[in-house]
Amino acid sequence: MCSPQIIEAVRGEVSRRRALGLAGAAVAAGFASRLPGAAAQTATPVAAGGGGATIALGSYTQVQDLTHTITPETPVFPGYPQPEFETVRNFDEHGFYAQMLSYVEHTGTHMDAPAHFVEGLAFANELPVAQFLAPLAVIDISERAASDPDAQVMPDDVLAWESEHGALPAGVFVAMNSGWAARIDDPEAFINMGDDDALHFPGFHPDATALLVEERDVVGIGVDTLSLDYGAATSFDTHVILLGAGKYGLEGLAALDAVPAAGGLVIVGGPKFQNASGGPSRVMALY
Repeated sequence: MCSPQIIEAVRGEVSRRRALGLAGAAVAAGFASRLPGAAAQTATPVAAGGGGATIALGSYTQVQDLTHTITPETPVFPGYPQPEFETVRNFDEHGFYAQMLSYVEHTGTHMDAPAHFVEGLAFANELPVAQFLAPLAVIDISERAASDPDAQVMPDDVLAWESEHGALPAGVFVAMNSGWAARIDDPEAFINMGDDDALHFPGFHPDATALLVEERDVVGIGVDTLSLDYGAATSFDTHVILLGAGKYGLEGLAALDAVPAAGGLVIVGGPKFQNASGGPSRVMALY
C-alpha cells in the first residue's frame, strides 16, 4: 500500500504544453467553431480541420459526449442534497426563460480540484487550461465489475493497457470504464448501498493512482462512478494521492464504452467560479 498522502509540487509542464499548446492553437484558429452540436452520449462526425504536428485535430472523425445531464433525480453522494431547479423567468410573463439551480459542486459529471481534499492547493478555476485538452486512455474493467462491484483499477490493469497500446503518452488523462454509467437512470443501483451500510461501486486503487502520479505523466484520472475511490473505501487515499499532486479528477463520466481505449483526445469544460473545489463539467472525447 502506498503512503496515504503524497504532496508534491506541480511538475514542469514543458513537454505537455508543447503537445497540448499546438492543439489549443488549432482550436483557437477555428476548429471549435466547426464542431457540430453533439447529442448527449451520441457520437457525431467532426468536420476535418487543421491540426498540430503533435496532436493532429484533423485526424479525429468523431466527437463523443462523456457527460450525463443533471436532473432533479441525478444520483448524488449520500448526504448531499438532490439538485433543485426553479423557473424564475418564463416566456408568458417575461418574454424569456431562465432557471435558478441549486446543487452541490460535486454533482453529476463533475471535476474534483486539488483544493477539494488538500488545503492550500489549486481551486478548479486556477488550474491551467492546457490540462483540459489531453490524450485519453480508457482502462476497461467492466467485465470484472459486472460480477464484483468492489472492483478497482489496479497497477496490473495499467501495465496491461500499456502492454497492448504502448506507453501512456505524456500529459495523458486516464479514465476507468466499469460499465457503471448504464445505471445512471436507477439512482439506487448507481449508488449501490449494501446491507452492510457501505457503498459498492468501482474506483481506482491507491496503488494504481500512485503509479500514475509518480511514474507516469498524467493530468488527471476519471471514473464513471460517484467517486475516484471505490465505494467501500474507508478512507479517500486515491483522492489525496491524485489531488495532493496537483492533478484533477472527473467523476460520473458517461459513455466511456463508446470511445476507443487509446488514441483519443479528451476536452474538459471545467468549472470557473470563485474558490471552486470542483463543479459540473462538460466532457467530450475526440477519436
